[in-house]
Amino acid sequence: MQMPDMPINVEVDPNEDTEWNDILRSKGIIPEKPPSPTPMIEEALNEARRLAHENRLEGKELDELAELEDEEDEDFLESYRQKRMNELSAITNASVYNQVYPLSKPDYARDVTDESHKAFVLVLLTSSAGGTSTESRVASEAWQQLARTFGDIKFCSIRADLCIEGYPDRNTPTVLIYKDGDIKRQVVTLRELNGVRTNVRDWEKVLVDLGAVKVGDSRLSTRPGEGEEEKTSGIRQGKMQARADEEDSDWD
Repeated sequence: MQMPDMPINVEVDPNEDTEWNDILRSKGIIPEKPPSPTPMIEEALNEARRLAHENRLEGKELDELAELEDEEDEDFLESYRQKRMNELSAITNASVYNQVYPLSKPDYARDVTDESHKAFVLVLLTSSAGGTSTESRVASEAWQQLARTFGDIKFCSIRADLCIEGYPDRNTPTVLIYKDGDIKRQVVTLRELNGVRTNVRDWEKVLVDLGAVKVGDSRLSTRPGEGEEEKTSGIRQGKMQARADEEDSDWD
């Protein structure tokens, strides 16, 4: 007696490279094997290396470029020198502010919202206590330095309660960052930065994150590749100070 044909279930790993799997793929029984990611990964790594090599001079000062004359191709170096000069010229032409502008509520729309269509505008709302508020004083001091350095950004200041009636002092200093007529970011007190230790570099990071200042801009206090040495030095000095304090305590 002839047995009827019965389907045979065989488990197949569709990712295996076997002659049987090739037959099944040709019949459309199992899907085509996805391409190996290795070539794509290698291509991405090669592209990253190429870009890193091409951008190795990014952000260097003109005097730093001059020092590389014996190491770099002359035409390539000259193209970067010209690019750097154009960037510096653009920054100079755009630096029209260079001071902290005191605001009044009636002129807020004109001096802030409308002006933000031309440049980034940062408004510092200080406490009603003024100079007696530590955080407001710290922020105001940074504002003065930032305004002198980044003249293409408009830095403004107004007492919070004169800008927004009933604005609580506990929320000061507050920074409102405008661009193209909208608030792009708010910083309420310095706690989300570095507290009373917030300095110019902390604000520079905010500017870079927003795109108001480019990474590698020569005006930044710390450019890529810098800062780690200073950080390590600070840790080392802190440890030395702690050790000295311990030794002093032995004489108490």
